[in-house]
Amino acid sequence: MKKTLVLEVDSQEPQIEKIRIAADFIKKGGLVAFPTETVYGLGADALNSQAVRALFEAKKRPLDNPPIVHVGDVRDVYRLAKEVPSGAEKLMKKFWPGPLTLIFARSEIVPSVTVAGLDTIAVRMPEHRVALALIRESSCCLAAPSANLAGRPSPTMAKHVLDDLKGRIDTVLDAGPTKIGVESTVLDMAVDPPKILRPGGTPYEVLKRALTMVELHPVAVAEKDLAVDKARSPGMKHKHYAPDANMIVVEGKLSSVAGKVKELEEFYMRKGRKVGVLATDETVSYYRADVVKSLGSRSDLRVIAKNLFRLLREFDLEGVEVIIAEGVSTEGLGLAVMNRLRKASGYKIVKASRR
Repeated sequence: MKKTLVLEVDSQEPQIEKIRIAADFIKKGGLVAFPTETVYGLGADALNSQAVRALFEAKKRPLDNPPIVHVGDVRDVYRLAKEVPSGAEKLMKKFWPGPLTLIFARSEIVPSVTVAGLDTIAVRMPEHRVALALIRESSCCLAAPSANLAGRPSPTMAKHVLDDLKGRIDTVLDAGPTKIGVESTVLDMAVDPPKILRPGGTPYEVLKRALTMVELHPVAVAEKDLAVDKARSPGMKHKHYAPDANMIVVEGKLSSVAGKVKELEEFYMRKGRKVGVLATDETVSYYRADVVKSLGSRSDLRVIAKNLFRLLREFDLEGVEVIIAEGVSTEGLGLAVMNRLRKASGYKIVKASRR
C-alpha cells in the first residue's frame, strides 16, 4: 500500500509550491485527487496510457466507462478532438470554465484506454482554481473521473476521497468542500442535434436557451435501468453513486410523498431494520426513523445538490440498512439530483399518489 500525501491548499489562492508537488506526481505517471467546482476528481495524464490504466485500477473502475478529460486551455480541445463544431465553440465561450462536458470525435493522439476504446472523447475545463492550477502546472490534460471507488457516492470533500482511496493514490489536494456537489452536465456534440447524456451542473434549460436544439438522452431521465451497449459518458452504464444501504426513492406531489415515506419508514422499522430518511426542510420533522437528514429546502435546489452525496455517505457511517429518499422537482439542478437518486437506488422507485 502506498502512502497518500494530503496537501491542504487555499481554494482561492492555491500555494504554488504545493501545486508543484502534486503536478510532479502527474508528470511521473502518478494519481492526484483534486477539487473541482462539482466533485473531487482523480487525475492522471490523459495521454499516458499506463497512468490512465493505473487510475482505473485504483478506482476499481470498469474499463468500458470513459473518464472525462480536463483541460486548462481551450486550445487543448483542438488537439484532443478531430473536429470542433461551431455550436461547441459557442458553448465553450459561454460556459467554460464551468460544469459542462462536451463530447467530440477524438483525435489520434488520445490513447484508446483514455476513451474506453471509443471514437469519441469527453472534455471539460473546470472552474476551480486549484484544478486549473494543477492542470497548467503539470502541462498535461488530465483524465479525471470522480475520486472515489467505482459505484460509491461521489466525493465532495477530501475526507470522502481518503475514505475510499487512501493508500491507493499518491496525493490529495484538500481545498475544502466543493461548491456544486453533483457532476458536470455531459453534452454529446458528435451527434445532431446535441444530446445530454448526463444531467449535471449546467441545467438542460440553460443549454436549450443557448443552442435551441438540445435533446435529453433516455438514460438521462430514465426511471428504470436501460441497457447501454457503449457508454459515451460516465454515469450511463454500471452502478453509480450508491450507498451501502438499500435505497428507495419516493416520487410524486409532496403531500403524497411524505405519506408514502412515512408508511415505508414504519414498515421497515417494524421489521427491525435500521432506517434512514432523506427528507427536506419542509418535511424533516414529520419522520421518526432511526436517522433523519434534510437535503435542504425544496426552494433551493443548489443546496440540495450540494448536500446529496455527503448525506448518502453519512447514512453509511451511521450503519443505516434502508434509506427512503424523497424525490424533488426535476427542474434546473433537480434533474441532476433525481438522476443521481434514481441510479443510487438501482431504480427502486415508488410513485406516491393520493388515495
